[in-house]
Amino acid sequence: MAMQERIREGATGAILFDAEVSPQVEDDWFEPEAWRERGGLRQQSGGRGGVAIIDTPAGECVLRHYRRGGMVARLMGDRYLWKGADLTRSFKEFRLLGRIAALGLPGAPPVACRYRRHGMFYTADLITRRIANAQTLAECLASGRLDGEMAELVGALVARFHRAGIWHADLNAHNILVTDDELYLIDFDRGRQREPADSWQQANLLRLRRSLVKLGAAAQGEPAFEETLWKPLVYRYERTLRA
Repeated sequence: MAMQERIREGATGAILFDAEVSPQVEDDWFEPEAWRERGGLRQQSGGRGGVAIIDTPAGECVLRHYRRGGMVARLMGDRYLWKGADLTRSFKEFRLLGRIAALGLPGAPPVACRYRRHGMFYTADLITRRIANAQTLAECLASGRLDGEMAELVGALVARFHRAGIWHADLNAHNILVTDDELYLIDFDRGRQREPADSWQQANLLRLRRSLVKLGAAAQGEPAFEETLWKPLVYRYERTLRA
């Protein structure tokens, strides 16, 4: 079903939402405490993302507050330089997720997002539908579930996005979700759709490889990792990319 984009502007910012999912979205949808008061806050975690699972009229969703990472976080925290509504992190990711859904790719469907102006800066939030009964690829690795068969599925997943020109800015094992029926790619902050090219596609794959190695996938040695996990992943990736 096609997304029906709507914008509700206010004195300090704006909300962009899919009217097909919910005909109206209010500011308090982006406040975890408001969901807590109405008994709709299912889970909340801190860290860079500031993620909460909320039970909304549109179903169970994930609310994420945008925060910076690295050294710049000490100075800027959750603030970003204002360059216009269409260039906010939240609006850009919301629209990219809409294109991903329209392409039939397995991502987290967007529900709503907002920005709030603070002089020369803004803060932002995003709500997506929650993918139920899912584990991250990192969790699968830690529990011993990641094998050659799953690695092939990961390769096919990444190839489908790359074939459509979808570039993920932080392709790592935490941003791949695994369910009994499907694999999903999530968290497209700073991602974009671009002309398919081997250079960025291979760089994206190497980023995923570094993530897996960092999380212990090569604990039994580089040759074992290469043979049992990485070769199956690349094999299926290349087959799917050429399909």
